[in-house]
Amino acid sequence: MSRSIDYGNLMHRAMRGLIKEVLADVAANGLPGQHHFFITFDTMHPGVELADWLSDRYPEEMTIVMQHWFDNLEVGDEGFAVTLNFGDNPEPLYIPYDAIRTFVDPSVEFGLRFETPEEPRGEEADGQQPPAPTSQPQKDTGRAAAPQDAEVVSLDSFRK
Repeated sequence: MSRSIDYGNLMHRAMRGLIKEVLADVAANGLPGQHHFFITFDTMHPGVELADWLSDRYPEEMTIVMQHWFDNLEVGDEGFAVTLNFGDNPEPLYIPYDAIRTFVDPSVEFGLRFETPEEPRGEEADGQQPPAPTSQPQKDTGRAAAPQDAEVVSLDSFRK
């Protein structure tokens, strides 16, 4: 049996650690300058906690924006909790880091996308390993771009 280095999982852990560190800084010091986040997550992931009406409205995934108003941001080892305002109705959420699909800060054209084996494309459908996580640079259009507007650059294109 041969052993190999699982770069994909190592990258996912490192990038989720980056998200944890960024959120911990925001919890301690607030959002600096024009920074804000679009965070898309799997609402069906084990450990996600949100109001029933939100899970009914977003049965698969949901994108939250952390910008002007958020409260009670608590960052833990496995995930984070935050209260967001939905139509003048504050709602607490708990999101495990493993549930995050994209994390984007359009103010500095930074984004992360976590691809899962449930999203087969091309060679992946033939039983190949899923690609490593990708970085999503975004073009500044003068407005906050939604995560789906980002160009995905796969690390596979740089492998030899």
